[in-house]
Amino acid sequence: MKTASLKFVVLGVCMAAFVSGCATYDAQGNVDDHARAKRGALIGAAIGTAAGLLTGDSAVERRQHAMVGAGIGALAGGAVGNYQDKQEAQLRRDTAGTGIDVSRDGDVIKLNLPDGVTFDFNKTDIKPQFYPALNTVAGTLRQYNQTIVEVSGHTDSIGSDAANQLVSERRAQSVASYLQAQGVQSQRFEVLGLGKRFPVADNSTDYGRSLNRRVEIRLLPLRS
Repeated sequence: MKTASLKFVVLGVCMAAFVSGCATYDAQGNVDDHARAKRGALIGAAIGTAAGLLTGDSAVERRQHAMVGAGIGALAGGAVGNYQDKQEAQLRRDTAGTGIDVSRDGDVIKLNLPDGVTFDFNKTDIKPQFYPALNTVAGTLRQYNQTIVEVSGHTDSIGSDAANQLVSERRAQSVASYLQAQGVQSQRFEVLGLGKRFPVADNSTDYGRSLNRRVEIRLLPLRS
């Protein structure tokens, strides 16, 4: 998000905070302190999120600040590994047989969604038959909410850079939007289109190209 856009976000949130300070009245004309307090808490969380997006030197740091601002607690020390162990085990159970590959690199969990399973050829909309698999992933992400959800789209080397970039962006956004629609908090997401820049296999073969066409979800722990 560009700096100018972020300024408008913060300005909008601050205006909302001002409105939230106005009194709310019940049916008898008395000030409804409960309603005002509830609305104030919601606006406060929004201000924390917007402020978080303006800080940090990297996308991950900005997302961490945004999550903390939204009231999502961070993990400390040795709790990180244990937390990710449990999340990984549940993801492996829930995605068995779905075509989703679960792997681990240190404290980062990665889900690989092959394009042949997730999308029709040259399409960016998720196959309806893949919804149940993503629903189980969303359920785990809701339960283990102390992680940043990085969704990145990747392509093979066939076609122009511009076309591949667009496809990778749209596929990543399709997955992220679906998970958010299932109740995974939007503050947790970083969505990236990486085109053909990061192949995991040889693009000179059909099989290699099929492996490179994918969406990856990386779950990074929110550290204190």
